Amino acid sequence: MESRELALACARAAIDKKAEHSLVFDLNGVADFTDYFLITSGQSERQVQAIAQSILDHTRSFGDTRPRVEGLDSGRWVLIDFGDVVVHVFHHYIREFYDLETLWSDARRVNIPKEFYTEPAHAPS
Repeated sequence: MESRELALACARAAIDKKAEHSLVFDLNGVADFTDYFLITSGQSERQVQAIAQSILDHTRSFGDTRPRVEGLDSGRWVLIDFGDVVVHVFHHYIREFYDLETLWSDARRVNIPKEFYTEPAHAPS
């Protein structure tokens, strides 16, 4: 799976759990340590954990993705590192404090398809 596709799949899984303000950044040419960032947030520790778990569950079906995960137990800032894709799931007040969007403002934003917000990823066909 291409890293862009993985980043968008993570965004979809997050949005399915009502994640807020999901942004995907293309860091190619901007950073050497990863290709894409997903930054998203939830309103409570439980929601942050649910968003992160949704991402982990959804990407497990892709086979060879074995991310490093930090912060899942606390539910304040969960970091999921797939290598080429790094996901930050923040509690909304932690996100405001660190303001990663400003830090990575040189990176291009990837459009998240509108249907991610209207069609559940796991809906039966």
